[in-house]
Amino acid sequence: MNPREFKKILVGVDDSEDAQLAFRYAMNRAKNDHASLAIVSVLEPADMNVYEALSKGYVDLQRKRIKQHLAKYKKVAERFGIKEVTSFVADGNPGKVIVERVIPDVDPDLLVIGAQAKSGIEKHFGSQAAYMAKYSPVSVLVVR
Repeated sequence: MNPREFKKILVGVDDSEDAQLAFRYAMNRAKNDHASLAIVSVLEPADMNVYEALSKGYVDLQRKRIKQHLAKYKKVAERFGIKEVTSFVADGNPGKVIVERVIPDVDPDLLVIGAQAKSGIEKHFGSQAAYMAKYSPVSVLVVR
């Protein structure tokens, strides 16, 4: 593989400004490299109180909302000209779940993430990005 080209790019998204920048970067990179693009968003139980987390209906509704949101991201990427786009929801701590479960399943060449997330981990500025950069088995680009 040419170190300047990637075949499969994974991008983590939420509604933060940094994630939006990461998504735009990942789309441009995927288009330029003729790479596939995988888009993931993480449902974080830490963002829920005990009652919400124990309510199957609430969790299902949150997952449905994330899937609808991801469908919009996917449509934007396809309209941009990326031929192979997939999207999915993961559950858990974002950094850990992306490194330990998503990357092995997707097998990307590059992970693109924002430096700061919108929810839950905002109080831990950059800790998820730092975790992924440190422990990811693939190259990580942190966008801000």
